[in-house]
Formats: sequence, C-alpha cells, structure tokens
Amino acid sequence: MRQRKQFIFILCCIFLNCVQAQINKLGLPFSEYFPSAEYKGGIQNLEITQSPEGIIYVANNFGMLSFNGTSWDIHRLKLETKCRYLLIGQKGKVYVAGQGDFGYFTIDSTGQYLYKSLSNNLPEQYKDYDETWRIFKKGNELIFCTFDYLFYFNTNDELLDVKPSPADIESFYFLNNAIYVNQQGSGILKQSEKGFELIPHGDFFSDKKVSTIIPILNNELLVATQNSGLYIINSIGIKAWNKQNQQFYKDASINTIIRMSDGNFAIGTLNDGLIITDKNGNIKMQLTKGHGLENRTILSIFEDMQNNLWLGHNNGISLVELNNPFSLINEQSGLPGTGYDAFLEDKLLYLGTNNGLFYKNIDNPNNLPENFTGSDGQVYEVNKVYEKLIIGHHAGTFTIEKDQVNLISDIPGAWTFLPLKNHRPYILQGNYKGLALFKKNGNKIDFIRKIKGFSESSRLMEQADNGDIWMTHGYKGVFKFKLNDQLDSVSVKYYGEDKGLPSKLLINVWRIDNKLIFSTEEGIYTYNNDKDIFEHYPAFDEYIGAKCQIISMTEDPVGNIYYVTTDEMGVLEKNGNGQYTKHSGIFNRIKTLLNDDLQKIIALEANQVLFAAKEGFIHYNNQSKSRKVTNLKTLITDVSITHNIDSTISHGRYLTEKGIVTKQPKNAIHQIPYKNNAVRIAYSAPYMEAHERTMYQYWLENSEEDGYSEWNNKTEKEYTNLSEGEYIFHVRAKDVYGDISEESTYTFIITPPWYRSTYAYTGYISLAIILVLLIYFFYEKRFQKKTEKLTEEKEKEINRIDTELKSSEELIDKLKNEKLKAQIDVQNKELATSTMQIINKNEFINSVKGNLNTVIKRSKNQEVKQEINKIIGNIEKNIESDKDWESFSMHFDKVHGDFTHRFKEEFPDISPQEMKLSAYLRMNLSTKEIAHLLNISVRGVEIARYRLRKKLQLERSDNLQEFILKY
Repeated sequence: MRQRKQFIFILCCIFLNCVQAQINKLGLPFSEYFPSAEYKGGIQNLEITQSPEGIIYVANNFGMLSFNGTSWDIHRLKLETKCRYLLIGQKGKVYVAGQGDFGYFTIDSTGQYLYKSLSNNLPEQYKDYDETWRIFKKGNELIFCTFDYLFYFNTNDELLDVKPSPADIESFYFLNNAIYVNQQGSGILKQSEKGFELIPHGDFFSDKKVSTIIPILNNELLVATQNSGLYIINSIGIKAWNKQNQQFYKDASINTIIRMSDGNFAIGTLNDGLIITDKNGNIKMQLTKGHGLENRTILSIFEDMQNNLWLGHNNGISLVELNNPFSLINEQSGLPGTGYDAFLEDKLLYLGTNNGLFYKNIDNPNNLPENFTGSDGQVYEVNKVYEKLIIGHHAGTFTIEKDQVNLISDIPGAWTFLPLKNHRPYILQGNYKGLALFKKNGNKIDFIRKIKGFSESSRLMEQADNGDIWMTHGYKGVFKFKLNDQLDSVSVKYYGEDKGLPSKLLINVWRIDNKLIFSTEEGIYTYNNDKDIFEHYPAFDEYIGAKCQIISMTEDPVGNIYYVTTDEMGVLEKNGNGQYTKHSGIFNRIKTLLNDDLQKIIALEANQVLFAAKEGFIHYNNQSKSRKVTNLKTLITDVSITHNIDSTISHGRYLTEKGIVTKQPKNAIHQIPYKNNAVRIAYSAPYMEAHERTMYQYWLENSEEDGYSEWNNKTEKEYTNLSEGEYIFHVRAKDVYGDISEESTYTFIITPPWYRSTYAYTGYISLAIILVLLIYFFYEKRFQKKTEKLTEEKEKEINRIDTELKSSEELIDKLKNEKLKAQIDVQNKELATSTMQIINKNEFINSVKGNLNTVIKRSKNQEVKQEINKIIGNIEKNIESDKDWESFSMHFDKVHGDFTHRFKEEFPDISPQEMKLSAYLRMNLSTKEIAHLLNISVRGVEIARYRLRKKLQLERSDNLQEFILKY
C-alpha cells in the first residue's frame, strides 16, 4: 500500500512538473549596471573575457579594464590608445589588440600590470598599419589581425610569419581552427594554404554587413548581419534563421551573437538590447533600456564562469544573472509598487501591489502587466473562492469581471477570505475592524452582513476540519471563533500563555500538510483539541530549528514547503518517503529584497512560487537549471604601507616560471622596515552575483589570537603598530549563497627597528664585550690596586703578626727553654743527686773497704781474713757493676739530648770508661768527683782526660770540658 502511494505521488510530481515546465521566467533576470563614471573608462566596451581566477577584463576605449568583484581598474596601453580586443594567453598574460598597437600585459615586481608592445619588434616595413582588431589562438600560435597584415607569433612572443590580409574586409572570425573574413563585394572568405577563398554560398553576403559568424551543429554556420537578418549556411545552401522573427532581427541591428552553454543564443543589438533565443531562434527573453537594462546598445557579450552574461554597451557595462532560478517582476517589468499577493489562473497571473491590481499572460514573458481599471490603491489578497476571483483591498472587496474590477463591499481593509466548510457557499472575511460575511449567488458574490462579537483586526485566518476558525493577531495572541446558526455573530475564545503558547506576540497560523500549525517567537506549535492547549510541534525542528520564528510560510501542490524566518529563508523539498531536503543558501540572493511590511509567499504551481518584494514580486522556479557553483577564490588585491607613506608593495600577483600566479611564492615575502609598521591589505572575491553582499573573514596570524574575525563586508583591513616578526594574513570569502571560498594568505615580515636589528645586536654584543672588557680591566686594575693594598696591609699585618709571633715564639721558646731548663735543672739535680749518691756510696764503700783492709791487716785470724776478703770482693763487684751506669746513662741522655749516642757515633774509638768521663765532664763534675765515680785516683782522672783529648783530636788551646759542654 505504501509503495503504491509513493508511486502515485511520483506520478503526480511528474505530471505537475510537466505542467509547470511551461513557466520559465515570469519576469526579468537580476542585473547590475556599471556606468563609465564607475569604472572610470571610456564609453565603448568592445570585448569582454575572464581569467581563470575569475577576474573580468574588458577592452575599452581608454585601455584594458579589470574587475575583481569589488573595484574596477584601468590599465593603459603604451600610447594610451583604444583597446579593441583581448585574449587570455598562457602563463597569465593578457594579449590586447589596440589602435596602432598590439602586445600583452604582464606584471612588474609589485604585481602591477605592465604593458609590453609586440608591434615594436616588427620589421620596419610592417609597422605602418592602422588598427589591430582581433587576436586568435591557433595551436601554439597567436595571430594578430589587422586590415593590412596577419602577424603570427609563437608563445614566446617571437614573430614567426607575416601574411597580407585580404583587401576591403570588414571583420575577422575564427571558426573551426580557421580564420574567416567578410570581404565587401565578395562575401565570406576562409583562409586556406592558398590564401583566402570564398566559401560555398559565401557570395550571398557580398552586399551585406556581417556582424558575427558562429558554428552550430552539423558543420553549419550561423551568420548574423547587422541589418539583413540571421542566416544558416550549410552544404545545401542558405536559409533564414527563424523566418517569423527575421524582420525583428533586421530592425534590431545585430552587433554580436554568442552560443551559450545551455544551447541558447544571446544576441546583442544596436537598437533593441539583449535578445535570448532558443536553438531555433525563438525569442525567450528580451532586455532593453528600461526593461532590465540601462542601455539598449550592446557591442559585446561574454558568458562568465557562473553562466551569467556580461554586456559591453556603447556606454557602460551590464551583468545579467541568468544562472539563478529567480526573476524580477518589478517596475522595469511594467509592474509598479510593492508586491502583496498574487494568483495564477490558467495563463493569467494576477498581481496585487500597493498601486492596484495587474494581470499578465505568462505565455509571453516579454509582455507587460496591465492594470485593472478602478483597482488603484493597496491590494492585500487575490484569491479564488468558490470558482470566483475575489480581491481584498484597502478600499473594500472586489471581484473581477472580465478586464475590470467590481466593488462588492466598501468595508475598508479586506485582509482575507475563508470559505466556510460547514456553511457553503458562505465566505468569512477578515478586515480592519473584525469579520464580515459574504455569499456566492450564481456567478457573483454578495456582501451579507458584518459579524457581531469580534472587532479586532483579522488578517490571518484558517479553518479547522471541525469548522472552528482560528485567527492570529500580531501582538494579541490567538482567537478561536464559532459561528452561531444564524451566521450573524461569533463566540470567541482567547488563547495565550496560559494555554501553552510562549507569548502572545508574533503568532501566525498556516495550513501545512493539511494541518494547522502556529508559528511563534519560540518555534512551531499545534493545538491539542483533547487538552485544549497548544503544544510544541517538532516536525520541522531538524530543518529550521526548534526555536525559529517563522514570518511567512506556504506549501506548493507537490508538498514543497517554502518559508521565511528571522534568520533565513528556504524550501523544504518533499521526497518520496515523506521526508524533506532543505535548500536555503540560494535564497540569500533575495532575502533583502522581500517586502518587510506584510511578507507573503504565493504558491503558483508545483515548484513555482512568488515572493512579495519591496519592488513587485520575485519569481522562483525550483525546477530551473541549477546554479553553477564554481571554485570561489579570494584574491589579495593590494598590500600597502600606510605609516608616514602610502606605498603599494604588492598587488597580489607574482611572476614565476609558471607565469603570473596569485599564490604568494616563498621568494616574494616582503620585508617591511619597522618604521613603516602599518600595513593595509585589500582583498576581493571575483564572484560577480550580488558581489556587494559578499562577506569576508580575515585573521592575522601571530597578531590575532582569536582566529578568524566575524563575517563582514569590508574589503580591506589595516594593521598599525605591528611588532617585528613574521605575519601571515588569512582571508576567505562567503558569497551571497553561503558558499565559502578557499583561503588566501599573504606573508610579510616586519623587520626589527635599527636598534633591534641583527647589526644592532651585533653592535650591542660588540659594545657589551668591549664594555665588559673595560669593566673587567677597570675592576681588574682596581682589584690589583686593592689587592696590592690588601697585600701590603696583609704583609704589614703578617709582619705584625710575625713580629708578634716571633715575640710569642721567643716568649714561647723562652718559656719552653725555661721549662726545659727547669726540667734539665730538675733532671740535672736528679742526676747530680744520683751521682752524689753514687759518689757517697762509693766513698762509703771505699771507706768500708778501707776499714776492712785495715781489719785484715790487723787480724790474725785467717778465716776472718778470708771472710773479709770475700766481703771486699763483693764490694768491688758492687762498685764495678754497670747497672748504675746504665740507669745513669738513660737519664743523662734524656737531659743532654742523647749525648752518649751522638758522641759514640762521631767518636767510635772511645772506651766506655772514656764515655763515662765525657758524661761526667758534661755534668761539670770536678776531677775528684769523677775519680770517685770512676773509682780511680785523681791522677788517673788527669791521665784519662789526656787520653780522651787525643781521641777527640783536640788542640792544646781547646778546652776539653767546653768542647763536651757545647757538643
């Protein structure tokens, strides 16, 4: 079942599309006129072309014009002569044909266009020619056409050949890789290897002035003459192109013709402006002065990248936007005033404006709307109720009778009409002061009465399936009416915030998909009859937002929904599955043109709507050819220094091995002195449709941390007081349809000020080093002096301390010596005591021995003698014992610095007895005391002293005891 419904829906769509296909453009295309005062050039514009970047070039009386989407510039030839023709060549060169000259435009170091003449390189015999009229590219050759010669150059701008031109020719054409000319008296000739030869049937034009020749299908040629019409040449012969329009073409005086990309033809005339025809020459549209154009004479036509037409007039330039689905029904179309409502019946389109009611036959798009007599004034609604056209007007209510209007009610301000479902054939009217009732009687509609019970202005009304009538007021909320059985009054129920609505302001009611919806400040709502409240309606949230405020809305016969909100406008195209596809960007082109009083969208047929506009109406054909989307570019057009001077450093064009490019190469990064650290950068997007509404974002990397700016329509940005460093300027554009271009960048460097430059820092470092060295040497010298002073003071202090130390040492030595002396004295005393003890002992023993010897002598008893002799022997042993000496020697050496050891080492030959003698002499003992200690006589001591002197090898004068004491 579902598939069947979808199939039926698709068939209906196909049928309705076939029906609506009869409507193409109901009005005039958007166009823009550039007068000579704006582009600051001459009046004649003989040729137009476009660069791959989108820049428009025009051959003008004053030179070559260029338009980048923002501003016009003029570039003069060397002799400032007229520019007749131009051609975009390889590597970005623009070749131009001029008056008495030809050459090309290249660029200088800043990117400024620079003209270079090629005619100067011609041999002298060929320099005498009048004008260059055409430039053709044939393979790798460029052909510059004059009435005297054809000059052939290669792509390196070197002259290859010179050929004579035929005599008495009127113009040159390049078709199918060959040159054609029209020769007076002969006709159309074609260049061959033998020269120029008459083409078959070419003599037909011997007496006609040919303005254009273009190839069409099957090797046929379409030849346009200035005053003799249009003809087709083929292998069979010649025939008129569209006989029924031949006289019109003759009277129009054709100047030029081109074949457009859609197969149609654009014809530029001298007297009747622009004519658009189909492939058979049937006129589809005509634009002329006061009817879409500001000038009726067209000298040149060019179709740009967006399939729009550029027209070169005898005074001015026009852009005609054929590449969008909109057309204007305005005063130039014969419709004065602001648009409010419209209605299409059969082939007649009724248009209501603040100037009255008009009608127009859509079968003839070039005819003008006609006014209904008596309808002057504000029209609010044009509708068909019960098969009868009815008009809501400021002055009352009218019906249409043939070619005039008939007033049926003078109640002022007839807003809208609503056929009553439950009370046919009655009609409810909303007006300034409330409600009124009408009824269809036969073939006419009669006013019945005013309705009691409500007196508010009732502009928007819709009827529910149950017969309830809903009316929304702009600032009072929602009202529900119920008519009584007598149809003379209504009961009214008010709905506001207490019934679920977000507010009572800006509420409108629409019938969409056979359902009543209510648009509010906070989105779309529907009425819940069971709960008697309003609830949010989410069906369109994913497409236009849950909180959007819809200003106007309508649905066409195939279910497409057209809407206008406070933020955007668009169409929701209904798909076979019941879902929608949203298109909104295309409508940006017309949003600012809509009527801001009582906005309205009028569905005419499937995919055909009218938008009420400030100037008439805007027709939208949803099935017209899609707008051609090109690769939108943003160009840097001028970089200037503005600090103290105003000097351009770049025009955004660069000469490379590949030719002229707009992308900045690395070797073209400009260094700007710090003293000129204010930069102005101009930019433009060469997108021509509504170019004044192109928006831009920019960002200076390394200066602005927040990234891209907000979208705005500025075409230049200035930066001042930039610090030194590298900067990258980013810019991108967004056209009127919301398409965003690729990013363009420009890199530049602000060099440091002289005092922060590399040289300065080198100088700073050098000065710093010198300063450091000076400071070092200064402080070194100072340090040396201080050191010397300190050294001197230290030396003095040291000397003082040394002196004190010496005094202390002397004192210490003295104290030590005194202590040592005291110790020595003590030890000497001990030695002396020990020695005296020994001496006393020996004396005592000797005395005892002597007494014992006396006893022996006196005693007669042998045993006693023997015992006494034993005692004497023991005594002698005791006297000779070395134990006393060893003890003495140990103490002696401690007191006298190891005297015995030293003395023996130096004088090893002395005997122990002599060593003892030496020790006793050192102790300063007397000879007698020594005798007792050595147990010898005094004489023995003297002898021992003598022997000791000899061993010590002392002279006679040497005192033995002094020697030993000093040793």
